[in-house]
Amino acid sequence: MNISHMTALEIGAEIKNKNISPVEVTQSLLNEISAKDGVLNAYITVCAENALRQAENIRKMINKGVLCSPLAGVPISIKDNICTKNIKTSCASKILGDFKPPYNATVINSLNDAGAVIPGKLNMDEFGMGSTNETSFYGIVRNPWDISRVPGGSSGGGGAAVASGEAIIALCSDTGGSVRLPASYCGVTGFKPTYGTVSRYGLIAYASSLDQIGPIAKDAADCAAIMDVIAGKDRFDGTSLDVKFNYLQSLTGNVKGLKIGLPKECFEKGIDYGVKTKVLEAAKVFGTMGAAIEETSLPLTEYLIPAYYIISRAEASSNLSRFDGVKYGFRAEDYNNLSDLYAKTRSEGFSEEVKRRIIFGTFALSSGYYDAYYKKALKVKNIIKSKFDELFEKYDLIIMPTAPATAPKIGDEESDKLKLGLCDVFTVSINLAGLPAISVPCGFDNGMPVGMQIIGKALSDEKVLNCAYAYQQATNFHKIKPEVKTCE
Repeated sequence: MNISHMTALEIGAEIKNKNISPVEVTQSLLNEISAKDGVLNAYITVCAENALRQAENIRKMINKGVLCSPLAGVPISIKDNICTKNIKTSCASKILGDFKPPYNATVINSLNDAGAVIPGKLNMDEFGMGSTNETSFYGIVRNPWDISRVPGGSSGGGGAAVASGEAIIALCSDTGGSVRLPASYCGVTGFKPTYGTVSRYGLIAYASSLDQIGPIAKDAADCAAIMDVIAGKDRFDGTSLDVKFNYLQSLTGNVKGLKIGLPKECFEKGIDYGVKTKVLEAAKVFGTMGAAIEETSLPLTEYLIPAYYIISRAEASSNLSRFDGVKYGFRAEDYNNLSDLYAKTRSEGFSEEVKRRIIFGTFALSSGYYDAYYKKALKVKNIIKSKFDELFEKYDLIIMPTAPATAPKIGDEESDKLKLGLCDVFTVSINLAGLPAISVPCGFDNGMPVGMQIIGKALSDEKVLNCAYAYQQATNFHKIKPEVKTCE
């Protein structure tokens, strides 16, 4: 059997039936990483010895009947901004250096309790700031469908690893599309839950009111399975919600009677014809399954990017102020006093993109500009949420493209930053409104994957996942794998 092509649930079932062992699965995955990551650069840290030792302990616990999770023994790779005790967590930055957290994020403890194996930490845009995975201190990640193209960001390592077979599931974070955009560009499935359903404790913050942990996987069923493990109230995160869904059990594949809206603004100017065609064709599939599809309107789309930019950068300015060279991570060598230490450490430790965002955010929060920019952006955020609330009074779900185009070429960001900034135009609104959304592959344009985004009202996560599951039961796009070049 080709383990790299199997879903997490398929692997979990084979482990439960003792057809394969967690050690065999983990070694197979490590072999995939060894063969391909020299080309793709999806990982920052690979924990081969720890993972094999962990897999052997899990094998013993499964045999004793201690572990019964459908993901027991399954390797789950972790984005490098989620804290893992005694395992390097760098946020793909220079300034954090070889920082090894003294504690686990809540989601990591949940995965450990379920018997998951952690093979390594995934590459990303530095501190989650980017849409192409080109800002990492550890080098760019390449798209396995075409290594001259980006995998999307900031969770580009997760998207590339799952698509290439270097990861079974990737646990990542989404601030403005960082799970869904790589899923779209790499032809895999990425789920962003309702804000607060998964604890953010141990997630190194970019923009706290927008950040949300979510999975990138081969299909919607795997996303549901890991959500059953990581979702729930956490006393360490005051924004976490006291709700619990039965994600996996809710996957019936029945969408009959649902009303689905297609916002016309998302299919007009600025979108590639091939992407538009594939998403509209995909929407029709739900009609054949008994759902009602209707064109609708989502106004204020021109305000989404400005509001997101101001809020995310303002919060980043505050969150990243903790990195000063005093407590941990990189410290500048030549300084005269404490203020000079701060300035030189940050100047040398942060990349140009991160410094740009910090400066932008600090300006928006400064005296005389707070009301004009940050406060106004928060008002727009509330209006955006109210517009979605109005839509969901009429529709069960909303469908739109995940991105207006397929994955761009590496280096395009430097030549046209404005154009690349707009690749998040269909994803940022979901974070601003705190809604659940999933990106599923729905076809190809010029040989590159196209993603369809399914969006629901707050706390309708089960409905969103079930709709994606129904689509994947009717289509095979999520099963098509790229031919990945291996290291010589």
